[in-house]
Amino acid sequence: MPKLCLILGDQLDLQISSLNKINKEHDWVVMMEIKNETNYVPHHCRKMLFLFSAMRHFNESLKEAGYQTIYIPLDAEDNHHCFVENMRIIVEEKNINSLIVCEAGEWRLQNEMTTWEETIEVPVTICEDQRFLISRDDFIQFAENRKSLLMEDFYHMMRKKLGYLMDDNKPLGGKWNYDKNNRSKYDSETPIPKRLNFAADQTTQEVYSLIKTHFPKRFGNMDHFNEACTRSHALQSLQHFVKHILPNFGKYQDAMLRNEHLMFHSRISHLINCGLLNPREVCEYAIAHFTISNQEDLNSIEAFIRQIIGWREYIRGIYWLKMPQYSESNYFETHNKLPDFYWTAKCKMNCVQKVVSDTHKYAYSHHIQRLMITGNLALLMGIEPKEVHEWYLAVYVDAYEWVELPNTYGMGIYADGGLLATKPYAASGNYINKMSDFCKSCHYNVKEKTGPNTCPFNYLYWDFLDRNKEKLSANHRLFMPYRNLEKMDEDKLAIIKQDAKKFINKHCS
Repeated sequence: MPKLCLILGDQLDLQISSLNKINKEHDWVVMMEIKNETNYVPHHCRKMLFLFSAMRHFNESLKEAGYQTIYIPLDAEDNHHCFVENMRIIVEEKNINSLIVCEAGEWRLQNEMTTWEETIEVPVTICEDQRFLISRDDFIQFAENRKSLLMEDFYHMMRKKLGYLMDDNKPLGGKWNYDKNNRSKYDSETPIPKRLNFAADQTTQEVYSLIKTHFPKRFGNMDHFNEACTRSHALQSLQHFVKHILPNFGKYQDAMLRNEHLMFHSRISHLINCGLLNPREVCEYAIAHFTISNQEDLNSIEAFIRQIIGWREYIRGIYWLKMPQYSESNYFETHNKLPDFYWTAKCKMNCVQKVVSDTHKYAYSHHIQRLMITGNLALLMGIEPKEVHEWYLAVYVDAYEWVELPNTYGMGIYADGGLLATKPYAASGNYINKMSDFCKSCHYNVKEKTGPNTCPFNYLYWDFLDRNKEKLSANHRLFMPYRNLEKMDEDKLAIIKQDAKKFINKHCS
């Protein structure tokens, strides 16, 4: 009797552990496009176009590799839009005797999997996802008995374990982390390389029509779609990044420009997260094919490797260590509604308008825009954590809950109270002005502290510190801001608080 192997939309890897458990000649592989998975948050239409296209191309790769496949498209008449119901029918039709699946990336679906054996009425084997560089159990062991769970300690451990950028048992260059060297504003002279574009083939065009028909009002834009949706194109994207873009990634990773939404970022996170690229091969290719000839080269390659073996693996470990309670975190007890301009981009703040517009167009913005523009603003305005989380999960092509939720709650809005970050990433308009050219053409004046033309980030920042001083004033990293707050004239602070309240009430009602 044959086995059935279910491949999820973020498991598009021919080396996935579940495929290793089946026989190509006798067993079956199933993939399915499920409305339930598109609707639990209103996923960006471009995100769905990418994933469904990548899934369909991967199904062809499975066939070429000799697997027997069943693919259930979104508009199939016999699609019940439920994993269990679809598999129950296949089990009966193909006389399946057991189900094989790789563990899910999200707690919601993983929890559901534990009930499948009873509901489908065949044995279910859930395999470990070996694409990650540390298992869930090993991360639990790392975290055990630690007073703090700082990423830097984890990163050191991972560097030693994997041997990346090591000189014997010491870090290459003598330091583990060169992040302090990687905070330059763009110099306006260094050329920003063009990206590879991949023309939409017939499969992608069919998915485009499908999404257009079934999700006509979904947030986002699918025009000029040129994403890598195949393994071959994903590899080309990696190679192009390492050769042409990585040399300046480190120096300018925090920089922002009005007319450049990618800067020197890799733009391959979605390819790793869905399985088209493996994190190990990404790191090893970058290390093998990138020449370190000066300190800036070392800064860039270390920063890139740290994002993958440090931050990415650490975030995943935190997610599985703390879920499901983590999703209920709300350290500041905030309940304001997410402003409409997060969806419409109709906002006089140029930085917000630009980032949301790019998000609408590309289903992407780079990490400093997410952290210091949309995340910072949500933090300062006291937005309900779940609303912020669901927005990030919906709008970004690389967003899956295991990576997005801890980044949002831990870094973006400090909802976890400091589990991940040593302080909230709160900032006034001065930071945005320092790291971007957004403020030059803004309706507001970033230099003004009070009055109708004041940048909202300025008064929202001081209002945030004031209303949360009981929880934050003892934080040693906020010593100077709170010292300045104490010195602030009472009348000036009253105006600041009044302006903040007016802005929040206007956009959160």
